[in-house]
Amino acid sequence: MAATDRGRTRWGLILPFLAVPVLVLGFLVIGLFMWARPDENGDDRAGRAATVPCAEALAFGGAGRPASAEVRGCTVQRGIDTAYTAVLLMPREDVRGWLHTTYPDAPAPRTGGSCGALCLDVTHGEGLPGTAGAHVVQVRVEYSNAGRAQVRFSAFTM
Repeated sequence: MAATDRGRTRWGLILPFLAVPVLVLGFLVIGLFMWARPDENGDDRAGRAATVPCAEALAFGGAGRPASAEVRGCTVQRGIDTAYTAVLLMPREDVRGWLHTTYPDAPAPRTGGSCGALCLDVTHGEGLPGTAGAHVVQVRVEYSNAGRAQVRFSAFTM
């Protein structure tokens, strides 16, 4: 062994091979956080719900806004599938008419049980209009008082 090799270790050869995987892993972690972060346009790639116009949410399910409805909020959540939701307040007596006009070929709405005051589930084979982008529409109605109903509208792909 030469005098100049005394005290020298093999770390000079091993360190570059260890640094490469650490750097690659670091870039992957940073990239994942950057990808999951929503951009300034509101495009939410991480699967969180974003606010949308209610006309868009209802149209995805082949519906229009009832004239007597008060909009409480509409959202979209995109991921593998797309899901729109809308919450509306409207007169109780208008709910069944709106459902029948919107989905004339759908089965009759159900009442009671676990669905609340009124439920309607519509799929492409069972009354969903061909213009709908959704595969399934679910409508859940709760009566908030003697004259008002809260309508929860969900339209989604599967």
